Amino acid sequence: MLKERYLTPSIAEDLKKKMVFVAGPRQVGKTTLARALVGGRFKEIAYFNWDNKQERRQVMASQWPGSAELIILDEIHKFKGWKRFVKGEYDTHKERYRFLVTGSARLDIYRKGGDSLQGRYHHYRLHPFSLAELASEKRRIEPFQELPVGSASRGHDLETLERFGGFPEPLLSQNERTLRRWHNERSERLFREDIRDVEMVRDLGKMQVLSDMLPSKVGALLSINALREDLEVSHRAASHWLTILESFYYHFRIYPFARTPFRSLKKEPKLYLWDWSEVQDEAARFENLVASHLLKLVHWLHDHEGYRASLCFLRDTSKREVDFLMTLEDKPWFAVEVKTQDESLSSSLRYFRGKLNIPFAYQVLKKSGVDKLIEGIRIISADKLLLGLV
Repeated sequence: MLKERYLTPSIAEDLKKKMVFVAGPRQVGKTTLARALVGGRFKEIAYFNWDNKQERRQVMASQWPGSAELIILDEIHKFKGWKRFVKGEYDTHKERYRFLVTGSARLDIYRKGGDSLQGRYHHYRLHPFSLAELASEKRRIEPFQELPVGSASRGHDLETLERFGGFPEPLLSQNERTLRRWHNERSERLFREDIRDVEMVRDLGKMQVLSDMLPSKVGALLSINALREDLEVSHRAASHWLTILESFYYHFRIYPFARTPFRSLKKEPKLYLWDWSEVQDEAARFENLVASHLLKLVHWLHDHEGYRASLCFLRDTSKREVDFLMTLEDKPWFAVEVKTQDESLSSSLRYFRGKLNIPFAYQVLKKSGVDKLIEGIRIISADKLLLGLV
């Protein structure tokens, strides 16, 4: 049985003052997290899933159980007027009920009509399990300070995470057949239920083909033109489909750092999947795993701590490149270069650290047992560095 999710205490605390919205990929554990709030935090909860016909009728009739303390509305973003509805119910019943809204699409971007909910809710993004969460490691991360790396090796846990991903069901099973079936079912439900219910897509089949192509694009500069040509569709269609898939947490994109004293070679982003277990190439999958851990930290710092945090990468006209740069309030904090085995210091990492005055730099290796400092850059095993994140 998996442990309490990393967001649970923060959500329970925020619910005392405002509504809380929790978004994230399908099957990442949003419903389980919501139901886990019953007990020590809330004596009784009322859970309503918009996909259930009977529960949908109860929601629209505002039939809230009198004994409940917490109302959970799941997937209600599929209702066109959901923001206006939720605002009305919250304003009417906020003295009696707490409201938690969960969904597999970005609850902060569907602003099509209705009154603004600004000031009435806190928004969280729930991520798959990371190494630190799996190991129940909770370290205090101080902005612009060195990362609190782990002391013990967690190579086995990291290998399990890389192979089966961080989503609860396949991670718990640790079974290849379960993983394959889970991939198929998740993809089918994403396109045939979630996207169809919210977006108007004329050619859902080709959009699904696009999603099948993306695992092979992980870690490289993403060219929409190349995708458009392969799919034989317009640039607008390919771009629109990518945006939809991103809004449903299938993939995420990071962009080149722009506030630099040099020109970026290209504006194209790099793409990564929320479920890195879909990536076949070993090096790309490992890079995706690291990217996902860093994005989880970015979202935690933004959603819970209130910082303007972002994840980007570095690339210049001489084609020097560093995989990741974490910024806080638009200022560089630390850079990360990902390697599978190579312990020799990355010349690009050394160059950019000096050029941009980046306070900390890490060269992260897949193999265990490495932790050394060379020219101010820490060359360290991933199982130690990632253990110090969220």
